[in-house]
Amino acid sequence: MIQSASSNDAIRLQLRSWPEVETYLENCKGVIVPLGSTEQHGPTGAIGTDALTAEAVALEVGRRTGVLVTPAQAFGMAEHHLGFAGTVSLQPSTLLAVLHDVVLSLARHGFERIYVINGHGGNIATSKAAFAQAYATAADRGLAVAPRLRCKLANWFMAGPVMQEARSLYGAEEGHHATPSEIALTLHLEPSLQTKQRPLPDPAPAGPIHGPEDFRRRHPDGRMGSNPYLAQASHGERFLELAATALASDLEAFLT
Repeated sequence: MIQSASSNDAIRLQLRSWPEVETYLENCKGVIVPLGSTEQHGPTGAIGTDALTAEAVALEVGRRTGVLVTPAQAFGMAEHHLGFAGTVSLQPSTLLAVLHDVVLSLARHGFERIYVINGHGGNIATSKAAFAQAYATAADRGLAVAPRLRCKLANWFMAGPVMQEARSLYGAEEGHHATPSEIALTLHLEPSLQTKQRPLPDPAPAGPIHGPEDFRRRHPDGRMGSNPYLAQASHGERFLELAATALASDLEAFLT
């Protein structure tokens, strides 16, 4: 395990040179991959919510642990949100291929622990499938790290302390999409988003959905049982602290 970093810049992979990465790998075999989505978050939420939050949590976890953080993968599996303007989705097979190739690229250089910090529920199933395929490919290619390669998906919004705090602050109005907890984190990260916030009518309740047209019909404004107007930037600061603390501890255990 390496020491915590003094700033986010110190752990951003895109700011390192290749010799620096080789030196890093002499001491740590772990890397963090932020995974988000570019999709609607109701009439007042930022389309980049899932990518913004995943990257922010990843950078804070990286800063605390000294583990390198890759650039965020900002496009995810958001097919069911395509009924709303601005959503950009990867099909499950495309996202699987992207994550598979990311893992294999990192593994080729000697990374053994790939820790994906995810900000979008729609990515979960595909991510786990990508990990399974990457293990098989690494073995088939005879990569030196194949026997030790491990991937883990960490959904920041599902961390126990985060969910407890959301229930305490918002109760049932947390909902299931465009939630006040995730919107609060974006308000902390991007204060200009505060100007978009306004009271909204009662949302449609959460329920099963079957594709983008069905989603738009059941949830006309894009929310699923949530009241994002409850979000405050101060809440977002707290959510970042809770998520980073929980995931940093989880990552340290994963690396051992």
